[in-house]
Amino acid sequence: MFLPPIGQPPLSSSLHGNETMNGTTIINTSTSSSGSSSTNQIGLPPPPHMTSMPSTPPGTGIMTMLNPPLDLSPPPRPDFGREGRSIKLRANHFSIRIPPILIQHYDLNIQPDKCPKRVNREIIDTMVNKFQNIFNTQHPAFDGKRNLYTKDLLPFGRERIELEVTLPGPGEGRDRCFKVQIKWVAQVSLVSLQEALQGHGPPVPNEAVSALDVIMRHLPSMKYTPVGRSFFSPPDVQYNPLGGGREVWFGFHQSVRPSYWRMSLNIDVSATAFYKSQPVIDFMCEVLDIRDIQEQRRPLNDAQRVKFTKEIKGLKIEITHCGNMKRKYRVCNVTRKPAQYQTFPLQLESGQTVECTVAKYFYEKHRMKLQYPHLPCLQVGQEQKHTYLPLEVCNIVPGQRCIKKLTDMQTSTMIKATARSAPDREKEINNLVRKAEFNNDVYVTHFGINILTNMTEVMGRVLTAPKIQYGGRTKVVVTPNQGVWDMRGKQFHTGIEIRTWAIACFAPQRNCNEASLRTFTQQLQRISNDAGMPIVGQPCFCKYATGIEQVEPMFKFLKTTYNGLQLIVVVLPGKTPVYAEVKRVVL
Repeated sequence: MFLPPIGQPPLSSSLHGNETMNGTTIINTSTSSSGSSSTNQIGLPPPPHMTSMPSTPPGTGIMTMLNPPLDLSPPPRPDFGREGRSIKLRANHFSIRIPPILIQHYDLNIQPDKCPKRVNREIIDTMVNKFQNIFNTQHPAFDGKRNLYTKDLLPFGRERIELEVTLPGPGEGRDRCFKVQIKWVAQVSLVSLQEALQGHGPPVPNEAVSALDVIMRHLPSMKYTPVGRSFFSPPDVQYNPLGGGREVWFGFHQSVRPSYWRMSLNIDVSATAFYKSQPVIDFMCEVLDIRDIQEQRRPLNDAQRVKFTKEIKGLKIEITHCGNMKRKYRVCNVTRKPAQYQTFPLQLESGQTVECTVAKYFYEKHRMKLQYPHLPCLQVGQEQKHTYLPLEVCNIVPGQRCIKKLTDMQTSTMIKATARSAPDREKEINNLVRKAEFNNDVYVTHFGINILTNMTEVMGRVLTAPKIQYGGRTKVVVTPNQGVWDMRGKQFHTGIEIRTWAIACFAPQRNCNEASLRTFTQQLQRISNDAGMPIVGQPCFCKYATGIEQVEPMFKFLKTTYNGLQLIVVVLPGKTPVYAEVKRVVL
């Protein structure tokens, strides 16, 4: 059983019957009207802020009653429910033991700014290693932006200091210099956090929760590819291609949450789509469904170029023709002309500017005769600078998440690759926690934090399933078993008669002829009649259509032509973009 990451996860839950979804028991929090109780289901007294508010003392003036002081504290939680059968559940929350210490919070200003978090982390890691006289044995935790946390106060106290940090350039590129300003902000009290969790003092301090979250995420952010609150790593043993140059990366979600009288670490398995690291030539073949590049001996047509541009625009590539200097660029466009005809202004040593083709430039400058001069070039950097690269000297940079919409086929493949039963999901999460070795994390242990490696046990309740009454002559009443019931030989309690209905067939006629449609219609009418929802007569409309562009016009025609249309049966040729378009038009 897996709880979503929540602020105050309950220790008592209720289940209607044995409800399951994909093998996972679904918890619904339950409330009861039986009032508050001095003890809860596990025998612990509620914290003070969970008890009922005292009544108004006698003798209070009328103005006090009409204008009571504004109380913004949250109301007491409802009592635990008592109906149903108690059951123990395991949640993917792991208890965190925190020490009663004060953490130092610093604000960082890195110049030049607008660096990605990955580069910022490299800067701070280099800074800590370089300036041992300042950081000594400290292991600061950094959020990748501006917030730095240390266990002890740094020697410069609360003054602002500025440090210079140099990162080596990629390959044989130039070194990059940065300036980092550090300024003390505040102390973050874990003592106050513990008191709030026990129900004493003010509400849970958000700054303490944020500090713990940054500490827990510091090392994983440097080891893996962070995406939101999840961390991912390239496929190793389990490789799941999605097609179109995309693949599934598996990882884990991690977040620190205040829960019932303690802090907890929420861990769950995650999966998302990344672009596969490969030569751009291979990427183009996957996107355009070209089985062998040797088959593409002609330039791309307009439709191919537009499709390829749409997929690669915005991605980072790295060059392969300059030895160890693998410079990286971001793609801004794909040229209309192939490399043998695409020109750019080349400045000669004499100062004269001439037009030169990309293919000729690579041959004269790099002694490289292009294998595919008939293919287009990638335009990289800023469009006005006319920087063109042949496809064959470019690779897709690894670790780029796909934020574009997946196709229906890719979505189906993703669902199949990530589907897990509850026991398998529990096993995967426990393996993740074991491999993460949080209690060996130098940053976590430096702050005195300890993670319990067993899932949190919570109490739930299995409620009696509601009864279901069928229709027909017998009006049979049944109780669902394991959350399901059998409709065979049964009728709906209140069936609706369908008199005006239509069929729209988007499958090719050679695959779904009229005889097949007629047979399907007869079977559909027989089954619906047996279930007490008769489909009467013949369809008012039955037409073939092809292509996604015909969906909306057809549905508009049906809506305006046939008043009181109750049902449209849509026949599709398997997985196709038409499915998504039908849903869009209908909804």
